[in-house]
Amino acid sequence: MTDFEKIRNDFPILSEHIYGKPLVYLDNGATTQKPAAVINAIKEYYESYNSNVHRGVHFLSQKATDAEEAARSGVQRFINAAHSSEIIFTKGTTDAINLLAYSFCKKHMQPGDELIITEMEHHSNIVPWQIACEDRGGSLKVIPLKDDGTLDLAVLEKLISPRTRLIAFTWVSNTLGTVNPVADIISLAHSHNIPVMIDAAQAIQHMAIDVQASDIDFLVFSGHKIYAPTGIGVLYGKHALLSELPPYQGGGSMIKSVSFNETTYADLPFRFEAGTPNIAGIIGLGAAIKYVSEIGINNIAAHEAELLDYAESELKQIPGIRIVGTAPHKAATISFLVGDIHPYDIGELLDKQGVAVRTGHHCCQPIMDRYAIPGTVRASFSFYNNKADVDTFIAALKKAISMLV
Repeated sequence: MTDFEKIRNDFPILSEHIYGKPLVYLDNGATTQKPAAVINAIKEYYESYNSNVHRGVHFLSQKATDAEEAARSGVQRFINAAHSSEIIFTKGTTDAINLLAYSFCKKHMQPGDELIITEMEHHSNIVPWQIACEDRGGSLKVIPLKDDGTLDLAVLEKLISPRTRLIAFTWVSNTLGTVNPVADIISLAHSHNIPVMIDAAQAIQHMAIDVQASDIDFLVFSGHKIYAPTGIGVLYGKHALLSELPPYQGGGSMIKSVSFNETTYADLPFRFEAGTPNIAGIIGLGAAIKYVSEIGINNIAAHEAELLDYAESELKQIPGIRIVGTAPHKAATISFLVGDIHPYDIGELLDKQGVAVRTGHHCCQPIMDRYAIPGTVRASFSFYNNKADVDTFIAALKKAISMLV
């Protein structure tokens, strides 16, 4: 049985105090904390074998290259990609979506073509597609939300047309916690020969992902959501689909040959990895994937589901609480409001009691417009959280409310 209390000791920051109070970190949807295994892997790289990767024949370069490619293979195994060349390292989810929006739409989108996204998307899965539509003369269609925070998939069937080129949607809403029915959407899309891109930024750390079993065409995520450093992420794509796309950026590493007359591009994955990569970040991502794999993603999912149920049951006992997003299948995220109190005021008072939450629109302004609210307070959980954290959060919230009403 996994000892999650012992695992808390792997995270140095959890021993910090904020305003004299022990830190209760419930902002995991924004970024997760880093275990010692990840911190040490980065430290070892810089202290022991710092060097640029690929092309170098000396020992340090070879060691750094081996570490980078071991991390790529680790990601491949973690999401069960068919080939390590299907793993493209990016700066994060946003960078990966921008890469795909540019390259896919340059290849496949003509004036009058359409893309489909959803009303629950993070801005990073809205704006790049808007830019692509502006550049290519296309249009963006949107799957609406129901009141409970689930997608109205009946509308999706009506939105699909012969001009639909891609459906891009989030696996888990960063605001509502909704877990979308990935299999159903993929099945519908593929029945019309439409590829899908899934934003897994809020899914990769909470649940098992098998891109082959799910027949996923493209998938993106950020390292810092799964206990790795910031500034590193992944674009996965089926080899056949990635191979036909033009490069997103030009420069070193992404070429086979260059002359003033012609440039020949490198094979996957390097075609999409121009310039010196975030080597330390990649190594840190490899260490984080290894760490999570050793705990077991299914063990993590079970622990977080228990925490979510407990936190929601405790929250619902507080008068005036309104939970925004009540889908039957949720990941470990709760967004809420208390009466007419502004979420920023609650967040400030929780912070003074050592409890870190997120407040605002969470880069999801269309969601806030849908529910006609200014924002929410969001508590998002990780496997290093426990029921004591929830109890502290609830007590702090009650105190904050008493000061604001």
